[in-house]
Amino acid sequence: MKPDADREKIRSLSRPALEVYQLERLNHLLEEVLPQNEFYTKKLSGLKLPIEQIANLATLPFTTKDELVGDDPHGYAANRTFQIEQYTRFHQTSGTQGQPLIVLDTPEDWNWWTDAWQYVLDAAEINSNDRCLLAFSFGPFIGFWSAFDALIDRGCLTIPSGGLSSLARLDRISTVAATCLFCTPTYALRLAEVAKERNQDLRRSTIRKIVVAGEPGGSLESVRQQIETEWDAQVLDHAGATEIGPWGFGQLNAPGLYVNEAEFIVECINPETTESVGENETGELVLTSLGRIGHPILRYRTGDLVRYTTAKKRTGETPFVYLADGILGRVDQMLIIRGVNILPSAVEQIIREFVGTGEFRLTAKRIGAMDELMVEVEVDENRAVEISEQLQIKLGLRVDVKDLPSQTLPRFEGKAKRFVDLRSSKKACP
Repeated sequence: MKPDADREKIRSLSRPALEVYQLERLNHLLEEVLPQNEFYTKKLSGLKLPIEQIANLATLPFTTKDELVGDDPHGYAANRTFQIEQYTRFHQTSGTQGQPLIVLDTPEDWNWWTDAWQYVLDAAEINSNDRCLLAFSFGPFIGFWSAFDALIDRGCLTIPSGGLSSLARLDRISTVAATCLFCTPTYALRLAEVAKERNQDLRRSTIRKIVVAGEPGGSLESVRQQIETEWDAQVLDHAGATEIGPWGFGQLNAPGLYVNEAEFIVECINPETTESVGENETGELVLTSLGRIGHPILRYRTGDLVRYTTAKKRTGETPFVYLADGILGRVDQMLIIRGVNILPSAVEQIIREFVGTGEFRLTAKRIGAMDELMVEVEVDENRAVEISEQLQIKLGLRVDVKDLPSQTLPRFEGKAKRFVDLRSSKKACP
């Protein structure tokens, strides 16, 4: 693990100094990767290298998920640098955005993962006295695997709970007096629901901080407030991906994400034209990782929609790009309903403003040339009418909301599948 002073030094850099640091890291990465990485040797053929200034990164081609999938018979990512024997970590993307992809990491790459996670733990103010319970499956999906090792490096008591039921996890939190919980926003609310069923008041639990990831909820104010109220704990958002790394961290007591520019270069583009967008404009997030030699990723089109700003140091100590709304949603989840652009996260924000709502589901259909949206929520009939009214007021769109009895819709431990897309012949649940 890198010393705390190294992270503090990088966070104190000015924007020009940060870009010099990134340029040095980028050219070092290219020097290490080329020519042994066949994927990028071919993609970068004929381009002028090394890169002379950070703005010239835009001369490199984008990398897409479809390219990474490639045609490997075992499903390994196409951008692998080394022979299989040099890798020790095996992970697979969740498959919620298409075909699952197997991504491998060397021991050195895994150290990079856990070092990048230290920025998240710094932001969460987690120290060696904390007892941290990680509520995810510990399967091949990356989940909180790297967080687990980063917490161990920090000296925390680190508690796996894969395979445990929600009841067993609540009991484990109590028996070990856990102070920090790592899970999806949905699962934090699910645990609260289970606790209520057994008349357990989580506000009296020992949990004081909850680090969430995997969904936009950590940066949706209504979702954060609901989690904080149910647990009487502070929530911190985090973002990462198997093929990219742990690229984003939030702040306590506020929504939003910072891109960890110590380890990633960030761009924001118009998803249709690929031209750069300005600050506070919605665009697709593009990321370049700076320290993963065995699985390099250059100008990766994440498919995530964001709005960014670098106008001021939001925390007073870092020049990192700030995404005030976190991840707004996916490019392929954008709905145009009667001329109004809608993202599922905007609907979730409104639904969660109503105390006492249970699970919900959004279903998109295409009727003729128009998208239509159906909303189902576990609430009583009167509350469903109120939600419909708020959707019309805040989104400028009339949406019928169907009320459902409690416990009607599925519950989720990992990423929630609340958006059902029936706009094509192939059903998708991102």
